[in-house]
Amino acid sequence: MTTECQAEGEGRPSPSRARLAFTGALLILAVVFVALGTWQLQRLSWKLDLIARVDARVQAEAVPAPAQLDWKSVSREKDEYRHVSKTGTFLHDKSVLVQAVTERGAGFWVVTPLVSEDGSSVLINRGFVPPDRRDPAQRAQGDVSGTTTVTGLLRISEPGGAFLRSNDPTNDRWFSRDVDAIATSKGLGDVAPYFIDADATPNRGDLPIGGLTVVRFRNSHLVYALTWFTLAAMGVAAAYLVYRQRNKAA
Repeated sequence: MTTECQAEGEGRPSPSRARLAFTGALLILAVVFVALGTWQLQRLSWKLDLIARVDARVQAEAVPAPAQLDWKSVSREKDEYRHVSKTGTFLHDKSVLVQAVTERGAGFWVVTPLVSEDGSSVLINRGFVPPDRRDPAQRAQGDVSGTTTVTGLLRISEPGGAFLRSNDPTNDRWFSRDVDAIATSKGLGDVAPYFIDADATPNRGDLPIGGLTVVRFRNSHLVYALTWFTLAAMGVAAAYLVYRQRNKAA
C-alpha cells in the first residue's frame, strides 16, 4: 500500500517546485508588462510629436496646395492638416452632400470640385448645411461663381464610407469624403488625391458654414503605460509573496 502511494506521488511536482514555477511565470509576466508599458511610452512620445507637428501646420500661413506633379508624394504623415490655398472655378452642378455630425448638429458637408486652369480638380469641402437646407436651390446665393481662391486644411481621402455605412454612389448617398469614388461618380478627370476643408470665410447667405474641422487626436498612451507598469509591479509583488511562502514551507 505504501509502495503504491509512493509510485502515485512520483509523477507529481512537489509543492515547492510548483511554487517556484508559479513565481517564474509571474516574473515573466512582469517583464512582458514592463515591455508593453515601455512601448506605450514610445507611442506617447510619437503622439505628442504628431500633435505638435499638426498644430504647427494648422497655425501656419497658407501655402499653395500640392500641384498635380506633386500628387504622388502627398501622404497623411507629412501633409494632412496643412494650411493650403487653391485657386479655380467651382463646378456646383457636380457637388455632393456627405452626411456629417458637427458642433452644430447633424447635417451635410457640401463637397464641390474646384477646377484649376490646367483642367485638374480638387474637391473642396465648402462647409456644413443643416438637413432643411440640403436642397441647392435653398442656398443658391452661397454658390460662388467665377475664379475664386479657397484656403483651408488639406485632408486625405476617406475611402469606403463610415462605420457600418458604405457609400452608395449610384443613389448619390455619401457617408465619407471618398475622393476617388466621388470623382468617378461625377465624371471628373484629373482629381487630387486629397480634399480641402474650407476655412470659416463666410459665404453669401451664411451657407455652407466652413471652418468646422475638428483637429483632435485620442491620446491615452500614458494611462495605458501606467496600467501596464502597475500590473508589472503587482506581478513582482505576487512573485515575492509566493517565493516567501515557498521558503517558509521549506
